[in-house]
Amino acid sequence: MAGRSQSSPSHLSGYSAVSYPASLAFSIGQPILAKTYSFYPPPANFVNASIVAFVGLLLFVMSFTSPYWLVSYEYTYSDFKNMGLWEFCFDGYRYPKYQFDYKFVGCNYIFASEYRIIWEWMLPVWFMATQTFMCIALMCLMACMTAASLVLTRWPMQFVLRFEWRIIGLCAALLAATEVCLFFSLIVFGLMCWSRDWLLYPNYNYLSWSYYFAVFSGGFFGFAGFMMLYEMYKSKDRKRAANNLLHLENQNGHNGGEPMEIPIDPGYQQQPYQGSNPGFSREQSVYSQASGLSHPSAYSHNAYI
Repeated sequence: MAGRSQSSPSHLSGYSAVSYPASLAFSIGQPILAKTYSFYPPPANFVNASIVAFVGLLLFVMSFTSPYWLVSYEYTYSDFKNMGLWEFCFDGYRYPKYQFDYKFVGCNYIFASEYRIIWEWMLPVWFMATQTFMCIALMCLMACMTAASLVLTRWPMQFVLRFEWRIIGLCAALLAATEVCLFFSLIVFGLMCWSRDWLLYPNYNYLSWSYYFAVFSGGFFGFAGFMMLYEMYKSKDRKRAANNLLHLENQNGHNGGEPMEIPIDPGYQQQPYQGSNPGFSREQSVYSQASGLSHPSAYSHNAYI
C-alpha cells in the first residue's frame, strides 16, 4: 500500500497538472459569468434584433448556395433546367455559337472545366456584378454577427462596456451595407435575367425560391437594422448618463467624500430673516437660480411655508 500510495502521485502528476487549473478556472469562471449576466445583461432590444438578423442570415445563406434562382418550367422541356449564383444545370443543352455538336448535361460548378468553353456566355458583366454584391453582403453579415456576439456574450467585458453603443452602431451600419448590396444584386439580376442574349427562350423561365429567399432576407435585415439603430441611441444615452454620474462621484470624492455644497445666491445675505422656517432662504435661493432669476425677492415667503 505504501508503494502504491507513493507511485500514485507520479502516475497522476500529469493529470493533476492539467485538471487542477481547469477545475479552478471552471469554478471561478462560472460565478463570474453568472455575475456578469446578472449585473450587465445585454440589451433586450439588441437581443431581439440579433435573432431577427440571424434568421435573415439563414435565408441569405440558403439563397447564396442554392442553384434555384432561375428555373425553367417543366412542361416546356427546355434544355436549360435551373441555375444559381455558382451552379448551372442543363439537360442536353447545345451552345449555338460553339462550332462542335456538344451537349451539356447535368449540374456543375460554374467555374468547372466542363463549362470552360462557355464561360464568356455564362458570365456576363451584370451576372458577375450580382455575384460581387452578394459576396460583399455576405462578408458584411459575417462581420455584423461577429460584432453582435461580443455584445451578447459581454466579452471582453471592459471593451464591450466602454464601446457598447459604438459596436451596436457598427452592427447597424453593416446591416445597412448588406441591405444596399443585396438590393443592387436583386435588382440587377431581376431585370437582366430575361435578356435574350443570355439564355434562349427566357419566357420559359421564372424566378424561383432561392431568389425570393434573398428578398425575404433583405426584409429581415432592414427590420433588424432599424432595431439596432434605435438601440444604439438608447445605449448612447445610457453611456452619457453613466458618465455624468461618474463625474459627480469624482467631484464628491475630491471634496472628501462629502456631498457638494449648493451655491447660495449672493442676494441671500442682504435679505432679512423672515418666519421660523430655517430652510426658507436656501430653498428660495436655489429655486431662483434654477429659474434663472437674479434675485430671490421675486417670490413671496408664503409660497414656501
